[in-house]
Amino acid sequence: CVRMLGDARVRGQTGVVSERRGSYPFIDFRLLNNTTLSGEIGTKKKVKRLLSFQRYFHASRLLRGIVPQASLYLLDEDYLGQARHMLSKVGMWDFDIFLFDRLTNGNSLVTLLCHLFNVHGLIHHFQLDMVTLHRFFVMVQEDYHSQNPYHNAVHAADVTQAMHCYLREPKLANFLTPSDIMLGLLAAAAHDVDHPGVNQPFLIKTKHHLASLYQNVSVLENHHWRSTIGMLRESRLLAHLPKEVTQDIEQQLGSLILATDINRQNEFLIRLKSHLDNQDLRLEDAQDRHFMLQIALKCADICNPCRVWDLSKQWSERVCEEFYRQGDLEQKFELEISPLCNQQKDTIPSIQIGFMTYIVEPLFERWAQFTGDTPLSENMLNHLRRNKAKWRSLLHKQHSSSRSNDHSGQVTGSQEQTLNEEETP
Repeated sequence: CVRMLGDARVRGQTGVVSERRGSYPFIDFRLLNNTTLSGEIGTKKKVKRLLSFQRYFHASRLLRGIVPQASLYLLDEDYLGQARHMLSKVGMWDFDIFLFDRLTNGNSLVTLLCHLFNVHGLIHHFQLDMVTLHRFFVMVQEDYHSQNPYHNAVHAADVTQAMHCYLREPKLANFLTPSDIMLGLLAAAAHDVDHPGVNQPFLIKTKHHLASLYQNVSVLENHHWRSTIGMLRESRLLAHLPKEVTQDIEQQLGSLILATDINRQNEFLIRLKSHLDNQDLRLEDAQDRHFMLQIALKCADICNPCRVWDLSKQWSERVCEEFYRQGDLEQKFELEISPLCNQQKDTIPSIQIGFMTYIVEPLFERWAQFTGDTPLSENMLNHLRRNKAKWRSLLHKQHSSSRSNDHSGQVTGSQEQTLNEEETP
C-alpha cells in the first residue's frame, strides 16, 4: 500500500531532522497543466498541494527491496560499445552528456557514477558493496523529476562529469583524499535531487510546507541535502563505517550542497577573492580543501555557458523552458510572475547574457586564477566568451526583427521609445 506519512521525518544520531523519502503524497507536477483540474483548483492555497516532491512510487518500491533493472543491459552491443567508448573519454570537456544519456537508455547518472567510483578507487577504499552502491545510485537517479526540462537526472550527470574534470585539476588533485573525492562526486550527483521545477521564491509565496520547514532559507538546497541523507540511510551504503565517519560525511554533504544556493554567490566569491589575493590557501588543511570543493561544485553547477556551443545552447533552452513553465503557472493562478519567467518579455539571449555577465564570468575567472590558467580553465573561458558573443548576436537579430515588424505597420511614440531603450547599453 502507498505510504501517506504526511510530514513524518527521521531523526538521526546527530539530532538533525531529515525528511524520509516517500513522506509526501505523490501528485505528478504535470497535473498542474491538466485542464480537467483547472476548475477545481482556483486558489493559491491549493497550488502547493500539487507540487511534486517525493515520488512515492519509486521510493516505496525501493524500500521494499525491489531494485529496477537498469535498462542499459537491454541495449544492443553496438550501443553498449559506444557508451563504453564515451566513458573512456569522460575526463574530456567536450563530453556530450545528452548523447551518453541516449546510449545508456536514460541511465546516464547511474552508469557514470558506477564508472567514476571505480576509476577513483572508491569502491575498494571504502569497501562498498556493489549491489548496495548500485541501489543507492538508482534511488538518486529515480528521485529526479524526468518531466523537468532542466533540473533532472541528466543535469545531475552533467554536473558530476564536470566535477570529475575539476577534481583532476593538478592544483586540487595533488591534495585530495578519497573522502574528498567521494564527497565531491556524491554532492554533484545529488545536489538537485527531487527538484520540483520551480524556484525558492515560488515556494515562499505559495506558502509551501518546505518553505516553512526551512524558514525561507536555502529551501531547495536544504531539501536536496536532507533527501540525500534519507537515501543514504535507507540504502545502508555506509552502515559498515564508524558512526562518527558517517555523521561527518552527512554534514559535509550538506555543506557542499548548500553552497550551490545562488543567493550565496557573493559570499563565496568574496571569500575566494580574499584567499587568492592573500595567497593563504593551504590545501593540506581539510577546511581549505573543503572550501575549494564547494567552489568546484558551484562551478560544475553553472558550467553550461562554458561548454561547446551546441551543448551550451541546449542547456540554455532547457533552463529557460523551465522558467517559462513557472511563469505560466504563476499567471494561471494569478500570482506575480517571477523575474526571468515571462516568456513575452524575458528572451533566452537576454537571460543568458545577464547570467554569464553577473554570475558565471566572475566565478570562472577566479577559478582560473586558482588553477593557474590550466588548459581546461582557458578552454572554458574561451567557450564562455564565444557563447556570450553568439547570444549577443542573436539578441541583436531579435531587436532588428522586432524593429522591422514595427516599421511594417504604424509605429507609435511609445513603441519608438521602447526600441530606443532597448538599444541603450
